[in-house]
Formats: sequence, structure tokens, C-alpha cells
Amino acid sequence: MGSPSAFRNIGIFAHIDAGKTTVTERILYFTGKTHRMGDVDYGTAVMDWMPQERERGITIVSAATTCFWKETMINIIDTPGHVDFTAEVERSLRVLDGGVAVFCAVGGVEPQTETVWRQATRYKVPSLAFVNKMDRQGADFSGVLQMMRDMLGVTPLPVSLPIGSGQSFRGIVDVIRGKALYLDQESPDDDIREEEIPEEMAAEAEAALERLREATADLSEEAMELYFSGGLDPDRLVSLIRKGTLERRFVPVLCGAALRNIGIRRLLDAIVNWLPAPEELPPVSGSGDGPKERARSSEAPFTALVFKIQTDPHLGRLAYLRVYSGSASDGQAVLNNRTGKKERLMRLVRMHADKREHLDRVAAGDIAAAGLKDAATGDTLTATGSPIVLESIEFAEPVMQMAIEPVGAKDDKLLEEALAEMTSEDPSLRVGVDRDTGQNLIMGMGELHLEIVVDRLKREKKLQVLTGKPQVSYREGVSRVGRGEGSFERLIAGRGNYGHAVVQVEPAPAGLEVLCAPPGLPASFAEAARTGIRGSVGAGPLAGFPVDGVRITVVEARIHETDSTDLGYASAAAEALREALKDGMPVIREPVMSLDVITPADYLGEVLGDINSRRGQVDAIDQRGDTRNIRARVPLAELFGYSSTIRSLTQGRAGFSMQFLNYTDTPPNVQRDILTRMGILSR
Repeated sequence: MGSPSAFRNIGIFAHIDAGKTTVTERILYFTGKTHRMGDVDYGTAVMDWMPQERERGITIVSAATTCFWKETMINIIDTPGHVDFTAEVERSLRVLDGGVAVFCAVGGVEPQTETVWRQATRYKVPSLAFVNKMDRQGADFSGVLQMMRDMLGVTPLPVSLPIGSGQSFRGIVDVIRGKALYLDQESPDDDIREEEIPEEMAAEAEAALERLREATADLSEEAMELYFSGGLDPDRLVSLIRKGTLERRFVPVLCGAALRNIGIRRLLDAIVNWLPAPEELPPVSGSGDGPKERARSSEAPFTALVFKIQTDPHLGRLAYLRVYSGSASDGQAVLNNRTGKKERLMRLVRMHADKREHLDRVAAGDIAAAGLKDAATGDTLTATGSPIVLESIEFAEPVMQMAIEPVGAKDDKLLEEALAEMTSEDPSLRVGVDRDTGQNLIMGMGELHLEIVVDRLKREKKLQVLTGKPQVSYREGVSRVGRGEGSFERLIAGRGNYGHAVVQVEPAPAGLEVLCAPPGLPASFAEAARTGIRGSVGAGPLAGFPVDGVRITVVEARIHETDSTDLGYASAAAEALREALKDGMPVIREPVMSLDVITPADYLGEVLGDINSRRGQVDAIDQRGDTRNIRARVPLAELFGYSSTIRSLTQGRAGFSMQFLNYTDTPPNVQRDILTRMGILSR
């Protein structure tokens, strides 16, 4: 392959408050995409375009934009940092070629950064690291590097070093070129002033350069020979760092202070130099009747993945596409491989946050949006004669729910339509009905997630709604092996329908596993039994919560010579499952969160005592200077209102974050309380 094309698709991701959106805003300014610098604190960030984002100073939805640096076109997706919106990060990483992880120089590797890094690793996304906020009190560049080694399991290679830290931070050292770079605040264009490396940093810079040479020398025999012959000059080093980054052997680390415009130009150079062009990545793989791989080439048949749905106030329903191969023009008919139907790519546009630019054509490597009426997140679009189904996108199950209803009875239909539109945009949002009260339920990833949904209904849809208090989304499992038997014999329209099944259930770590292959049962009846089981796991026998953490096996099935039918086995398996769940001593399962608290050491005792009172289990306490980082597991039901409590306990000096960890069985006394509150048990 020749030199890579002048094209980069990258995502910028980080823990909340690491300065990710500020980094993106500075990139847009220095590439000439914007003519003023947006500011998160003042609600003027271009990429945070939703009113809710500007009011809260956080990113809620991933926003796409395009800019140019040194004749290279860079598609950027700015992703949320709050754990409630991790689905936005998941689908962005699925379609990106490279990533920039932004770390706070004070906080280092924070919980959401760790989560997103694991997502990027799963999708094999080559990444750079940018240590931001070097001008903050307590900034510790070497501490962040050590956390990357310990917590992310990567090899960080500094390509720039900070000159000073905190209030004394004034510039960076370019390790490869051996120069000190300062921002000339006197210049109207904020030009970079280049000088010799300060004498006190010469040894540190030389050591960092030697680490770069050693790491790149390990990439190939040719590189090793160059290392020993002294031939690793800056140009060769840049080329080898690219090779190592694409192979994910190490992570180049840059540093700076985005708010003061320091380090952004070097970051842009790194994106161009070291992150991949689309054609440098392996072919995309999928499934289907035809070929299982497709080259990332404009000559190959058109292939694109829908990774996001968004309703645009001017263009209507837009599907965001990542084009992996081929090309398509505005108005061209493409095949949706999920529905098997053709649909036209109408209103092709390139997005810049909430602005748009019309496109006549899209080709391999492009990220664009198009008006598609029936497409959903995860759909594969291809040329009509070349089907392939790309791997879809997995989203976590909701852990919190809230009752919702319109103020006016006549708005029932409008609320239903609005929620249907919002669930098509946000796969982590679900809608259901409370089987006891008949109320509508919205289910999401946390309190903030549901709060934003309600706020959007009021602002965007002009709907006045009433809501209940957020509630935990419980599940039901079993505490032991259970068995049940079901039979179905019925005459329907003059024809006999027969089915018989014996089902066994047993505890499993998570999710549902359905196995059905009893000896002698034809495949069509086995599939019917599986269908009957899947249709019965929405409500368990104890309290009607969905079934989770259970392995379900059809162990026996009898066959009737003439009357066996799909209906018979679906019904028999469903009945057998209900009996097996009762026999397995059903238990309520609750979501448990991974809670991370960073608190001044003076308040450690109070914070630990509060965590213990919430049925929490402390896994680790790490020291970070004068602060302590507590990592604990706490049931979600015990964390309502935690932000107010932690502020009160620490005089507002502690911070925390939490994210879903897993579902576990509730203790007997907690289960009894839940069933009593629901009126299933008497007090």
C-alpha cells in the first residue's frame, strides 16, 4: 500500500470534566473551522449544541464535524463523558478508525476513561493520549503515565513533556525534534515560540527520546538495525511511531492545557502523523450468504453502517452513516440488509454539530447523514446486488425506570409518538408498561438520563408530562436448580395440537441462555420451544420482573405421531418454564454500581462509613497525594440522592462517579422489603 490517504476518522473521548469538549473546540479554531473559541463554562461550545448540554456544561449526545489540518481531512466525533450516556460512546467507537483519549492531569485515569478505553480496545481502535489541564494545581504528568500502565495495561510513550506544572506550566518539550515550545501570548495569532530545551529538563528529554527509540526499534529487524547504527532520525522515528500506534503496541502521549491553547497544534500533527487512514485498517467482516469480508476501498460495492438516528428540525429523521466501501450518490437506492427492502439515500449531508452541508456523493471513509425512513441503529446498508451484514452494536440494558404520563388525556397519542421517536434515536432508552398500574414507563441508564428525556419532551415536543420517582429496574433469577414439566393438547379448527417439554433452570452469572436440543426432537419443534421460552421471560413468578441470570435447558420432549405442532411445543415449553422457575426458588436481582469517590483524606472515615451503611463493599482505596480514591460496589437502590450526601459529608470537596457493574441476588431482608412495598407480602 502506498502512502495513506489524507483522511482521518477520529473520536475524542474522556471522563466527564477532563476537558474533552474544550480540546475539540480548540481543534476547530486552529483548523479554521470556527472563528471564535467556544467555551463550555459560558455555554458557547459549538459541539455542545443542545440547550441541555449548554445549561449543564456536559456533553449528552455525540456530535460530528469535519475540519482540515495540513491538507488532511479530519472527521471528528466528540463523545459524552457521563456514564449515563455511554451508549453514545459505544456506537461512536464502533465506526471510528482512531481515537484521542483526553486525561485530566490531576485526576489521571478516571472511571469513565477506563470504561471507554476498554470499549476502544474491544473495537481495536488505535489511540493517542492527551494529558490536559497541566496548568491545574496538582497536575502530575508522570503520575498519569503510571496510572495508564497500571490501570489500562498499555505502554505510554511521551512524545511531549510539560515545562512546569500548575501555575508554573508555560510550555511543552517536543521530544522528537528536541525543542521547547512556548505559546507567545503577545502575538495576535497565538504563535508558537520555539527555543532550546531548558537546561534543567535536558536529561529528562533525552531519556524520553531514548525510550521512543527503544520502543520503535522493537517493531522490526530493520528498525533494530537503524537503532544500533544511529539511523533513527526524527523522520524515521515519526514513521515508526505510526507503525507501532496502528499495531497498538504502544500509545503516544502528548500534553498541554487546552483552555490556554497549549499543545493543540502538536495534537493535530499527531492525529495526521499517527492515526490511521481508512484504507490502512483490515477489511470489514460480516455475515450473510455472500462474501464475509469487504475491502475498505471505493472500488468495492457500497457498504455502510447506520450508527445513530437523530431527528433534525429542518431535515426530519436522519440516519448517521459510516461508509466502509464503495460510493453512493444522493437519491440512490440501497439495500437495508435487516429489512431486506430498498430505500433511497435522500438529503445526503455532512454534519457540523447541528449545522449541515449538502453532499452529492459519499464514498469509502466518509461519515455522513441521510434521510432514511425505516433504518435503525446497527443496520447495514449495501449496494442492492451485494448484501453483507456487518456486526451490529450492543447496548447495555437499562437499570432505572420512571412512570410517565401526559397532563392532558388527549396527549396520550402524542406522548407515545414522541417516545417512539426518542427510542429510535437512543437505543439505551426503553419504553414499557407497568403490569400492575398500566402506567407508561421509561427506562434508562440513570437519573440524569431520564431527567434529560423528560426535559426534551417538554422543550422539543412541547408536551407537559407528570412523572413518578425514578425506580430501580429489578430482575428475577433462581437460587438453585429447578425443573418443570409442561404439556399441551388441544383441538383447534378440527386439528389436534400436541406438545410436551421438561425444562431445567439453574443460576447463571448474567443474561439468559436458552438451550434446546433434546434427543429426537425435530429442529422446527426445538425452535418453537425456544420461541415459547423467550416469550415467557418478560415476567418472573415472584414479582413480575424480567428474568435474568438464568440458564434454561429443555432436557426432555415427547413427540406425538400425528399431532405434534409448533404451537404445541411453544406452549408446553412456556408452561414448563413457569413451573421450573417456581421450583428454582426465585430471587429478586438488583443492579449493582461501581462507585468511585475521590475525597480529601480528612473525610475518608465519614465517606467509608456512609458507603458501608448503603450495603456497599469497598474494593480498594488508592492514595493520590492528599486525596483518596475509593473504589466500591454499591446497590443502585442505595445511591439515590448520593450527590447531596457526599457534598454534605465533605463540605463539597469530594467528587464521585458511578457506572453499572452487574446484577446480583438481593439479600433475603431486602427482597422481603421489596415484595412488601409492592403489596405481594403483608407487613
